[in-house]
Amino acid sequence: MSPYVLIILTLSLFIGTSMTIFSNHWFTAWMGLEINTLAIIPMMTAPNNPRATEAATKYFLTQATASMMMMFAIIYNAWSTNEWTMFQLSDNWASFSMTLALAIKLGLAPFHFWVPEVVQGIPLLTGMILLTWQKLAPTAIMYQIAMHLDMKILITLAILSTIIGGWGGLNQTHLRKILAYSSIAHMGWMVVIVQISPTLTILTITIYVMATLATFMTLNLSNTTKIKSLGNLWNKSTTTTIIILITLLSLGGLPPLTGFMPKWLILQELINNGNIITATMMALSALLNLFFYMRLIYASSLTMFPSTNNSKMQWYSYSTQISTLIPTATVISALLLPLTPLFITLS
Repeated sequence: MSPYVLIILTLSLFIGTSMTIFSNHWFTAWMGLEINTLAIIPMMTAPNNPRATEAATKYFLTQATASMMMMFAIIYNAWSTNEWTMFQLSDNWASFSMTLALAIKLGLAPFHFWVPEVVQGIPLLTGMILLTWQKLAPTAIMYQIAMHLDMKILITLAILSTIIGGWGGLNQTHLRKILAYSSIAHMGWMVVIVQISPTLTILTITIYVMATLATFMTLNLSNTTKIKSLGNLWNKSTTTTIIILITLLSLGGLPPLTGFMPKWLILQELINNGNIITATMMALSALLNLFFYMRLIYASSLTMFPSTNNSKMQWYSYSTQISTLIPTATVISALLLPLTPLFITLS
């Protein structure tokens, strides 16, 4: 892809997300989402192969459906309330349609089927943008209209997402699909608390974005896409393997890493608000995520090194790619748990 085209697409992504985050009018928020969708599709098709074209087509059709439902909710709400501001979503049908549209945008279950297939068919860096940056704009809309959404629907979507996100990743061998199912599960954790404590939603998505950025950038640096390649990575770059293992454990929510913090605070808020059954189901479903992360670690470290393997020994590789963001994202995604009292004070 031409660098000039890449700059235009990157600016369009930034402008589209900024329009949605900073707008209080439904039309400009919807326009920002459309700019985001149209900007990332050329990035998906940059490899110019049938798999990438299929992934981009699936993504476009799914996002077009969600945009149509969102526009229907906006028009219906404007017709019933005579208001175009985002803080006046008082109609029940408009609120329900908007919830479903945002669920499709975020890839929440049972509207999650497009996420693993799309992420698997596109390059690692584009998948990183899809699972991190593209989640910010729908999350901003949900954050602003949280008080007008139905809590029962949000809890149902969250529990389904965490269970399916954990269960679906158990039998996967491709790292991109595993991270896609991880995204589905994390979106469930984000949605379940958005009405009770919106600040925790921002904290959850921030930590998720940092850990996912570190994981994707490290996988791209080592050109690793499968569990088998991850197993052979220890002989090529031990530091890269350790970074991947730490960020994966943080995504799984294992203490004392940073990923444990949002899960801990969310479960505490759910219990304090009387949602004990929801908190129990969310905690049990988190074990599924942690299990397939532990399976990755077992396959990559405990079974491959220091024991001998049948594959040829790899030379130690020193990549020339710029990786200045990897240490920062790794530290943020692994070592912020001692700052939990500060985040509790802010929330």
